[in-house]
Amino acid sequence: MNEKDIKLFSEFPPVTTESWEAQISADLKGKDYDKTLVWRTNEGINVRPYYRDENLSGLGFVGTLPGQFPFVRGNHKAGNNWLIRQDIEVVNINDANQKALNILTKGAASIGFIFKNCQELSVDDLKQLLRGICLEKTEVNFAMTCKNMPLVKSLVAFLKDQKANPDEVTGSVNFDPIGVFTLKGKFCSNETEAFIRSKEVIESAAEYPGIQLIGVNGKNFNNAGASIVQELGFSLAIGAEYLTRLTDNGLSVGSVASRIRFNFGIGGNYFMEIAKLRAARMLWANIVKAYNPECECNADCECDEKCCEEVSNCACKMNIHSETSLWNKTIYDPYVNLLRTETEAMSAALGGTGSLTTLPFDSIYEQPTEFAERIARNQQTVLKEEAHFDKIADPAAGSYYIETLTASIADQAWKLFLEVQEKGGFIAAFRQGYVQTQVNEMAAKRIKAVATRRDNLLGVNQFPNYNELITDNLSSRLFEAVDQTDKDAEVETLKFYRSASQIEALRYATDSFAAKNKRPKVFMLTIGSVVFSKARAQFACNFFAVAGYEVVDNNGFETVEEGVKAALEAKADIVVICSSDEEYTQYAPETFIQLKGAAIFVVAGAPACTEELKAAGIENFISVKSNLLETLTVYNQKLGIK
Repeated sequence: MNEKDIKLFSEFPPVTTESWEAQISADLKGKDYDKTLVWRTNEGINVRPYYRDENLSGLGFVGTLPGQFPFVRGNHKAGNNWLIRQDIEVVNINDANQKALNILTKGAASIGFIFKNCQELSVDDLKQLLRGICLEKTEVNFAMTCKNMPLVKSLVAFLKDQKANPDEVTGSVNFDPIGVFTLKGKFCSNETEAFIRSKEVIESAAEYPGIQLIGVNGKNFNNAGASIVQELGFSLAIGAEYLTRLTDNGLSVGSVASRIRFNFGIGGNYFMEIAKLRAARMLWANIVKAYNPECECNADCECDEKCCEEVSNCACKMNIHSETSLWNKTIYDPYVNLLRTETEAMSAALGGTGSLTTLPFDSIYEQPTEFAERIARNQQTVLKEEAHFDKIADPAAGSYYIETLTASIADQAWKLFLEVQEKGGFIAAFRQGYVQTQVNEMAAKRIKAVATRRDNLLGVNQFPNYNELITDNLSSRLFEAVDQTDKDAEVETLKFYRSASQIEALRYATDSFAAKNKRPKVFMLTIGSVVFSKARAQFACNFFAVAGYEVVDNNGFETVEEGVKAALEAKADIVVICSSDEEYTQYAPETFIQLKGAAIFVVAGAPACTEELKAAGIENFISVKSNLLETLTVYNQKLGIK
């Protein structure tokens, strides 16, 4: 900085927080500060309108460097080179191999082989599945709900047969009996057997330290509608359960912790998701350290000399894979999913994930097309090759807002973690129904927020595409919760939801009705004050288009008679009067009388004269306080749409 710049900055004295607050209070002109400017999140965190350096006071992790305990700023000292992963559902082994070889030439550095049906994989099967894939250069991951033990044994035998370098092979086997318990409602065999098998899985692949074998699937909570704090707190509780059970079975802390991979879902709350991953590493590091892990580093370990003097800090590093969430994805206006997954991918990258799967925009309703998968890979490639997110270890470092969020999320998640521990650990808490109750209540709250448009889903509950019409015969399952509960379940399970599903089911019912009949038509009878009539007409058009109705807007009518005549000529099923509160006293009753029941009559807004209008026989009102889902469901019923 040259001398001129120094003088320039010296002319601007520091502004105190008190001065900022005084100015804000003056600008608010008596409005409540907390209600107007402070946002209370689903996580119970009060987010202020601005943050300053003083907000970082007392946050000990702020001064740490990348690669240093407690790893808030990432597990590595330099760079942030996460792996671009694409998952392949394996139906035919040879086809899966060909697809893997193809996508490895197009940006992917990590492959996930997903087996929906349990099947034992032999060494010969793996030779065919992994043919032509360089195991020292490509991370290979496997996910299946059972038969993981035979898979690991076959994988080890295959690696030995291929003479793969044990120190360079990386990947994972998503063996998660606790996760299966939460989704199926019971363990595959029994609880004791599950942890015996977990121990055997780890021991059988002891020669390959780069393969994580135990999965903690926090994404299950995310896709069930949990808050960020719940996803993190419950995931940490599962991780601690594995640590406790497996060390009790004779394994060392370091050998267990290094083999656990956390699979998180990444939702649309941009800054909160960045902070979540940073808080996750910090909390997990402290949990593992409490077990006093001994150093198990090999001679080639790059940790600093003081890392393992008392306990092994290396063992405290969290292995993270992230996957874009299912919760906020939509069937209608599906290309908006590209915007959602891109911001989610940014959150994961800036938060320091180890690898990332970006779900294709169409994966909600069909087997993803090659085009959709290509775009999903390229979304991450753009973040690396054009935004250079991989060149900085912790891009979020120093942000007053994100650093404070990191601390806040960590604080709330730690409280939840301790509550679970007080109930005897995760499995005990799940058996008591505590976890399910917490998640279900949060999911219901978030779904209601979508129904009342407190949370916006572009193209679904806000600004729907008026011209979009789905004529395909879609399965009703697309609009229902995904329930994997086993018939012999011991406990209530987690179900996966999409927050848009109920509203989309409503609109799909309209589309199906329109294919056989005619699309319901909503007519805007705009009259009186131009400012109020146009604003309320725009609101009402948006409101009814959410249900898939055809909406007819108008520039305004001089008289009620003119408006009613136009509505009847348009053969409207619903007529919405749009005017000012003062003018409703005259115009609304006149319109209602002249329509003579030829169409459903609706008043846009919540005027002071509402009770007077109701006394005149007017029943229907819509406003910003209306529950979108409940209100439109009633209109569908009135129109005979099922």
